[in-house]
Amino acid sequence: GFLPLQGHVVRNWKVRWFVLLQDKLLYYKIEGGKKEPSPKGRILLDGCTITCPCLEYENRPLLIKLKTKTNTDYFLECCSREERDSWALDITGAIHAGHPVQVQELHRMKNSFKLLENISLHNIVERMYDSSTGIKLTRNLDQGSRYKETFTGSALVDWLISNSFAVSRFEAVTLASMLMDENFLRPVGVRSTEATRSSDPSEKFLDDSTALYMFAESSKKNTSSKEEVHFNISELSGTIVKQGFLVKQGHKRKNWKVRKFVLRADPAFLHYYDPTKEDNKPVGGFSLRGCLVSALEDNGVPAGVKGNVQGNLFKIITKNDIHYYIQASSKAERVQWIEAIKPLT
Repeated sequence: GFLPLQGHVVRNWKVRWFVLLQDKLLYYKIEGGKKEPSPKGRILLDGCTITCPCLEYENRPLLIKLKTKTNTDYFLECCSREERDSWALDITGAIHAGHPVQVQELHRMKNSFKLLENISLHNIVERMYDSSTGIKLTRNLDQGSRYKETFTGSALVDWLISNSFAVSRFEAVTLASMLMDENFLRPVGVRSTEATRSSDPSEKFLDDSTALYMFAESSKKNTSSKEEVHFNISELSGTIVKQGFLVKQGHKRKNWKVRKFVLRADPAFLHYYDPTKEDNKPVGGFSLRGCLVSALEDNGVPAGVKGNVQGNLFKIITKNDIHYYIQASSKAERVQWIEAIKPLT
């Protein structure tokens, strides 16, 4: 699948197509909408160590870090918590292929941490900001340092339960951990920061009156003007139905770029992001109301499509007659996206 990878010489981010084998992780360059035949590089897994979650980059909360036997660091970014945990589990399984007990323990840990369904994190954060019913921000002291506009872990757990976002303290802790992973919240002070380094996801957020948290700066940056706040609330507050990396043809240059697509309902919008950029703002998007979505046959390149494309194409036509040509990584993935989009049109 597609994952953004940080370069070693120039420390920028490039999206590559990764293939996990028994002893190595290969990555390929995408050129003109098609995977190049030879790998761009490889990560040898023998003696490799994996860090997940990796919290070295504040603006990229869904990272996996691989350190090879020769002490070379690789940073891979996933588009969702589910994808990150799935990649981490499979890579760790390949690293510890000769140690089945460790692999079983990994499966147990993953299955014990269930994601909540049908919850919009944007909606929760919007409610948290509400001046009358939101989370109360206070000044707090932690090991001699003063922090403004913070709240404690136990206060957030209480707030999530009282606002019916969770029915138990365990569910609330799980949800708070998701808010941290998606970079809506960040820990401040020694206790909460140390907890984020826990290998157990259920222990990363502390339900504690001495653990301090605050809104992440990135969530404030996206609300710089009244007009932009309205835009974000109206389009980006819906429940995330599906997200993933797809290859999209540009409207002007007709070149193919890998984009992170996020499908939301209520309201129904499809947004796409440039995964190589540091900010988490969409580079495009459109309402799905009145759209037509259909698969394109692979026997020949349809009119309107440029380049020697890989295949698995589908097309979305908006009610304003704008045509979007998109490639999935497989026929099965194409079917999944079409079936997810159709009910929202």
